[in-house]
Amino acid sequence: MGRSILGTPRNKFVKEEPFLEFGAGAVVEGQGPDTSWVEALENQEACPKSPELSTNHRKASLPSPAVSTDTRGRGRRARFQQICRQIPSAAPHCRGFSRGFRGGGTTKKMAERSQTAPEAGNDMGNDDAIGGNVSKYMVLPAGYCGQPRKGHLIFDACFESGNLGRVDQVSEFEYDLFIRPDTCNPRFRVWFNFTVENVKESQRVIFNIVNFSKTKSLYRDGMAPMVKSTSRPKWQRLPPKNVYYYRCPDHRKNYVMSFAFCFDREEDIYQFAYCYPYTYTRFQHYLDSLQKRNMDYFFREQLGQSVQQRQLDLLTITSPDNLREGAEKKVVFITGRVHPGETPSSFVCQGIIDFLISQHPIARVLREHLVFKIAPMLNPDGVYLGNYRCSLMGFDLNRHWLDPSPWAHPTLHGVKQLIIQMYNDPKTSLEFYIDIHAHSTMTNGFMYGNIFEDEERFQRQAVFPKLLCQNAEDFSYSSTSFNRDAVKAGTGRRFLGGLLDHTSYCYTLEVSFYSYILGGTTDAVPYTEEAYMKLGRNVARTFLDYYRLNPMVEKVAIPMPRLRKEETEATGWKEKPPPYKHLLLRGPANNSPNSKGNKKSSVTHKDPSNSF
Repeated sequence: MGRSILGTPRNKFVKEEPFLEFGAGAVVEGQGPDTSWVEALENQEACPKSPELSTNHRKASLPSPAVSTDTRGRGRRARFQQICRQIPSAAPHCRGFSRGFRGGGTTKKMAERSQTAPEAGNDMGNDDAIGGNVSKYMVLPAGYCGQPRKGHLIFDACFESGNLGRVDQVSEFEYDLFIRPDTCNPRFRVWFNFTVENVKESQRVIFNIVNFSKTKSLYRDGMAPMVKSTSRPKWQRLPPKNVYYYRCPDHRKNYVMSFAFCFDREEDIYQFAYCYPYTYTRFQHYLDSLQKRNMDYFFREQLGQSVQQRQLDLLTITSPDNLREGAEKKVVFITGRVHPGETPSSFVCQGIIDFLISQHPIARVLREHLVFKIAPMLNPDGVYLGNYRCSLMGFDLNRHWLDPSPWAHPTLHGVKQLIIQMYNDPKTSLEFYIDIHAHSTMTNGFMYGNIFEDEERFQRQAVFPKLLCQNAEDFSYSSTSFNRDAVKAGTGRRFLGGLLDHTSYCYTLEVSFYSYILGGTTDAVPYTEEAYMKLGRNVARTFLDYYRLNPMVEKVAIPMPRLRKEETEATGWKEKPPPYKHLLLRGPANNSPNSKGNKKSSVTHKDPSNSF
């Protein structure tokens, strides 16, 4: 019972089975639910009194302008109602959608609970009472004094990237779950990641995530939480018909996401998450595995440390010839996970890295002509802590590029110093900056770019997204936009777009938390981990088209990669670390004919972060 869901499954040869395809009354995709046992229960003469269920959500189920005008919402409500009939105590809850409440005593008790909750500090929207994640928290029925038994659920989020701040039992079958706000910043409550154990076979429950900080969500469009268990370690999405998203007046009018689930294996520990998790530890293991391969075109260095002393890794992927002293460099700079809950960013970034270090002919050509600098995880503390948007100290790092502090925003400060250093190097042309994010309300992949007074530069900026749209079926150029919103002034895209010269292009690459829609269709295709990485590979491929290097691919042979150790022993050549390891600003060589002294703000640019 104390095993971690993150551990190795009991039997790695167990066939991966979908959830909810088990037991009497289970839901099978493409089939209606078996409600015969529910009907039998309703027809019993001595039917037990309905437990106090869905105090808040019955009221929320009544038609409201936000729901009643949405045809798709009514359809989802009907499907969710059908699912909930499989849970004995949920049947009255579902009938409440259309016929109101039955049983005056129960209704009166509900009203009393609603009135007294704020005074007792139990306000469902009151996140001030949430100080951390739940840790092996067993939920016992009210007034229960016996020994804990199977079916008394144990919730836990005290693990890496976990997030669940509070659990309130509404009834034996229903639970209100509260997302823990980001550390030092109560505004952001989106990411959740928790485990449930001590379940009973065929136990059916309704979980209500009741304190989302966002109103719009892809849950309205078919998105569903992720689930896995110890015997089925591959993440799966719950069927969308088991999920319902609606506004709840008794939770400060927050939006609530309810989902029904049936536990089928008593020995399993189940894990639920907002999206595919990608932890700091997983990232470190991934980089360690790459470093052990001793590829002569892959360099890893520690650019700095976070507030909690976690590594800020910087990767350099290029041919060793491009790193020799005096060599001119065309640099593509890529960053990710500045918002820690946007886990698809890491999968896209891994796809880019995997492709660039591969022996694919396109990857070899790109390494010969370009220098890729990648900082895949700008907010390692936030990732580790299970935050959605902020760092340990509650800062949205993507709003502090103008003036990052070396003590409050050390990772951002280090990356900015490095970029300015490259910008001031006359031998280095920083051609692209791409910051990878995930989007919680839109589908597909798309980009944000900047607006420039120079019409020709503005048009050139649109070339890369157009090429990417041709290479990636899940990328939408029609969703790509170019703006100069004041609220985005502190982002990497906006700040660097104003700093760098006309030869540099800065983008934010967004990818949906949920799905993409193929051209010519209206069907949403849910993203998988592999699909996110495929988008990353397509981003890398697009640089070949942008630089018109396609003819070079045919000339490239595919020899085995040179290993650093073998190369050193054979030639006596000593490996040099990639440049810019030390964060000291370089002034441009004004006497050089290729000097970039005409860049705006080049020599005279004063980095605001130096004031700290």
